[in-house]
Amino acid sequence: MISGANLYAVAKAMAPLYTAMALGYISVKYLRAFTPDQCAGINHFVALYALPLLIFRMVASNNPYTMSGRLLAADTLQKIILLAILFAWAYWANNRQKKSPPSASSSTPLQWVVTIFSLASLPNTIIMGVPLLGGMYGSMSAGLMVQIVVLQFCIWYNLVIFLYEYMAAKRAVLAKGHQVLPARVTEQISKSEVAMQEKESSTEATQTQNEVCVTIIEAAELATSDQSETSEDETSQPEIPKTGIQVTAKVPDQRVHEETPVPTVAVKVVVSMAMKKLLKIPNTYASFLGLLWSLMASKVGIRLPEIVDDSLAIVSTTAVGLSMFTAGTFLARQTQFIPCGYSKAILSILIRFIIGPLLMAITSFAMGLHGTLLHIAIVQAALPLAVSSFVYAEEYKLHADIMSTGIIIGNFVSLPFTIMYYILTGL
Repeated sequence: MISGANLYAVAKAMAPLYTAMALGYISVKYLRAFTPDQCAGINHFVALYALPLLIFRMVASNNPYTMSGRLLAADTLQKIILLAILFAWAYWANNRQKKSPPSASSSTPLQWVVTIFSLASLPNTIIMGVPLLGGMYGSMSAGLMVQIVVLQFCIWYNLVIFLYEYMAAKRAVLAKGHQVLPARVTEQISKSEVAMQEKESSTEATQTQNEVCVTIIEAAELATSDQSETSEDETSQPEIPKTGIQVTAKVPDQRVHEETPVPTVAVKVVVSMAMKKLLKIPNTYASFLGLLWSLMASKVGIRLPEIVDDSLAIVSTTAVGLSMFTAGTFLARQTQFIPCGYSKAILSILIRFIIGPLLMAITSFAMGLHGTLLHIAIVQAALPLAVSSFVYAEEYKLHADIMSTGIIIGNFVSLPFTIMYYILTGL
């Protein structure tokens, strides 16, 4: 059972987070100590240096040979099922948008896939999970939390970053057109455009929208003066003939840019661009170098030299604090306390604390988890949103308002939710 000392341990873990966030909020809102560019620079430092070093230390210190296979299988299955559902929805939504394209300001289905996946399946297992679950299930839960974090850093955050880079590469292709594509892709796109134009011309007779008809008058006979019954000051009006030459000029449709299908070769180019960018991101190297070191060090029985570990620690320890600091600066630059709106905030809470744990419970039963391991799997899925999810959302400028709201509100409401799941799993 959770004692008062355990609750104090949770409050002690949460207090530094809100202290850093409050400092960031006050610095921008009242002291005007940082400009938006400087705030972006701090967030960029966290994404480029602090988080990768934290990832390396976490992964390198884990023993991969003692990891719980069933727990990790249940966690992996949860995320695979969630991604399958989200991508199926995105495919359906894309087909629907072709019939009625959304406004330019609305988010694409793929953007919502990344956001919902992060909300539902990437909890704050280290900062909140270790003290909270330690009070519920003892010291064994700390090692399990580290295992889940290692899997997140090695696979799922790299997947999220790849999707961010894929969307960025796709926007670059659509913005610059043929300039960023090879000649063979440009030729294929040109053929696709010609085919679309031929298809449009075949139905041109029935499509009158966005067309301007210009009628050229071939000849007109002026009325003779003897047929005029009006005064001399009144000029005769020419009679426009009923037949003539019509020239049709199409007005460019603003939705053509959105509706033009990207050829398969162009999709491969976008994926290639995203992969090349992913390989340049420190997170990728940090996770896999850490995994490689842990495999070797755990087998041989060695550790990182103290001078190396301390050098990495002095930067990596700033990751969490600066992440919360940037969340505070982001909140201070918004016009309202809940920047994403109350409806999206409520939806994000439901996704984080209802959908995620429910799906984790299903996959845990499917993997045969039982007893304390089953309870830990379900309760850790109800932890608040990971701070690093906001860092990446702010770095790529995608739904950072939703992520910041998920962190701020999530840290407050996570305790009653986790206690509720603790009681339910113990029945």
